[in-house]
Amino acid sequence: MRCTVFGTGYLGATHAVGMAELGHDVIGVDIDPGKVAKLSGGDVPFYEPGLRKMLQRNIDEGRLRFTTDYAEAAEFADVHFLGVGTPQKKGEYGADLRHVYAVIDTLVPLLRRPAVIVGKSTVPVGTAAELCERASTLAPDGLTVEVAWNPEFLREGFAIHDTLHPDRIVLGVQRDSALAEDAIRALYAPLLAEGVPFLLTDLQTAELVKVSANAFLATKISFINAISEVCELADADVTLLADALGYDERIGRRFLNAGLGFGGGCLPKDIRAFMARAGELGANHALTFLREVDSINMRRRTRMVELATKACGGSLLGANVAVLGAAFKPESDDVRDSPALNVAGMLQLNGATVNVYDPKAMENSRVMFPTLNYSTSAVEACDRADAVLVLTEWDEFVQMRPDELAATVRTKVVVDGRNCLDAAAWRQAGWQVYSLGRAS
Repeated sequence: MRCTVFGTGYLGATHAVGMAELGHDVIGVDIDPGKVAKLSGGDVPFYEPGLRKMLQRNIDEGRLRFTTDYAEAAEFADVHFLGVGTPQKKGEYGADLRHVYAVIDTLVPLLRRPAVIVGKSTVPVGTAAELCERASTLAPDGLTVEVAWNPEFLREGFAIHDTLHPDRIVLGVQRDSALAEDAIRALYAPLLAEGVPFLLTDLQTAELVKVSANAFLATKISFINAISEVCELADADVTLLADALGYDERIGRRFLNAGLGFGGGCLPKDIRAFMARAGELGANHALTFLREVDSINMRRRTRMVELATKACGGSLLGANVAVLGAAFKPESDDVRDSPALNVAGMLQLNGATVNVYDPKAMENSRVMFPTLNYSTSAVEACDRADAVLVLTEWDEFVQMRPDELAATVRTKVVVDGRNCLDAAAWRQAGWQVYSLGRAS
């Protein structure tokens, strides 16, 4: 089959490559000629394990190409995926949908055959219904244009697996839909043949599935981080506590890793947009708990600075601090709302000399925080350090041997912001270990 994907950021580019990998002919569309040129040359403008190789293979085999030409896309296919960004509005909690509207406004008048526009982006509930009306108004006379919603559930670092082996496929359709279900079932036929569950819903439910999933995950993370605050005061160990909770099948151990908290381009903005939309619908009180979820998460960053200050003897003024990790999570170069990079900036504002190293996010970090010092390796970042902070749990950092850094640092002090190090091994090697939610 043929399909297009509008938007070639993280979501759109990954989905376009995934559809081509499933055997479909795909055009990725973007208004940014630079992105199009880069992707056409087989270069991914962000880091995602395995994606570059898959992109190049599908380009070489003729299943995938990229363009800025909406007319070309309209003529090429009858199924059009919408994967543009929905960032948080400046100065507000709500989502900025201008890019979503722009695709509809530009594409629909160019259509000459019945078509299905399939939303992938995370949007406030009710957006799809609004787009249905918008598309109906803009469509050429007598032309059927359906809007459906097929939310993505990608994890950065695991996007290929989540695209080609999803744990479910959710499709929301219009009440009078005649095209969408058949088209999506055909596109995802290889996945459905593998037994991937397919859930057909109305548009509103499909929209709510994604934001509800993100809200639940954010709540689970903030819950364990709230408990870690209690653990610190009670001299308990939040990691052992989480292990004990995880044996309960009703709870599970995943997303119960206490530490610096969540960031990135999805969870923070999505829970805020969810709260904003609930208020617009008159359900102000239903999601007030998410304000505390957000607050707990942001509080972890301040607490990390406090812990680093303690580790440096009570003052950061003049301290030389190594920050290992800048991306908001491992296996990613994404620094959007990164707790690690945010903490690094606060350390500098408090008088520390900060040396940052991340395996993949250095370039993006320099753009975001140009005044920080950046190193080419973990060892270089730790040169004459008064404290080493592990703020992103890259395997490279988790596997570090304390004896390898001992001769590099000025003081053998490590602050584990992700509870990912073997604290006993570091202490045995003569290091002082500080952790969130655990006794130092």
